[in-house]
Amino acid sequence: MSLGVVVSPANPVGSDSEVTHQVQLVRPAIAFATSSTARKLPPSLPTILLDSPEFLSMLDRVDSGDSFEPVPQTDTAAILYSSGTTGRGGDFGETLVLMERFDFETMLRAVEKYRVTYMPVSPPLVVALVNSELAKKYDLSSLRLLGCGGAPLGEETIKSFNAKYPNVEITQGYGLTESAGSVTRMIGDEETKRGELWIRGPFIMKGYVGNEKATAETLDSEGWLKTGDLCMFDSEGYLYIVDRLKELIKYKAYQVPPAELEHLLHSHPDIADAAVIPYPDEVAGQLPMAYVVRKPGSNLTEAQVIDFVAQKVAPYKKVRRVAFINAIPKSPAGKILRRELVNHALSKGSAKL
Repeated sequence: MSLGVVVSPANPVGSDSEVTHQVQLVRPAIAFATSSTARKLPPSLPTILLDSPEFLSMLDRVDSGDSFEPVPQTDTAAILYSSGTTGRGGDFGETLVLMERFDFETMLRAVEKYRVTYMPVSPPLVVALVNSELAKKYDLSSLRLLGCGGAPLGEETIKSFNAKYPNVEITQGYGLTESAGSVTRMIGDEETKRGELWIRGPFIMKGYVGNEKATAETLDSEGWLKTGDLCMFDSEGYLYIVDRLKELIKYKAYQVPPAELEHLLHSHPDIADAAVIPYPDEVAGQLPMAYVVRKPGSNLTEAQVIDFVAQKVAPYKKVRRVAFINAIPKSPAGKILRRELVNHALSKGSAKL
């Protein structure tokens, strides 16, 4: 940063086209890669191999004559890509255990082997830690803290997690790539007005590289970032993220948050995982439809799922269709790929999948 360098981290498991797109947008002067990932970069781009003997020997060199200039606080420091395309680093002095590609059992094995104390997680992973039989096979006693983000974490899930892992603290954080990380966080779990969350401050991005239209739609003239998230504040000033505005289901002009129904479904003893999507309907506009993963040995039926939800929510929030599936499709960051489920539902046109 003292040299005026702007860094743009890239996901090592990104596809060739994704890396090419990032290179075209950022137009880097130099790249750092490993021998296995360098092939994704243009041959004309000067590249330093991080696993080369020359680079590794340089890390052992100590230079005492280096001098650094103050960095203006308004300078661009990094160009980041969202939806799981960048990783989170630990604080200085900590050991960071990285996985090239996420796999639940590999993660459990790493926690046991390296005695991991802290993990950033998404709600589906918290659910898996509570319900999966695999988690019982590994020693997770080193865990002390989970930082959860990416989507709201339901109260029932938190209670189930605390009961199973009483020595592990779990915090919920909210932030965006556009806000350069965390905006707010709270520990543990009254509702007032709801609306879109706007944020402003020195940590907010300058805009989207090469996309003035998206920048104008997201940042207003006074510097407010429109997050696209539906939020509410309680009487004590605590912030609650309810759902993504774009993901709200519009049933007969009522707004139905999928996350609320998903948290409820996760509390069912026969449900291992669930996702709720909008299903088009000529009369209602959209119907809440649930994709459900049964726990092993369960014979849970569509009618039982519909009845379970109907007993606990307002009539307009009731699940109207149910499909059973082996696994909920998710991004590497653990976010539900709702578009894939919508396409699947429309292609099948049946409540029994």
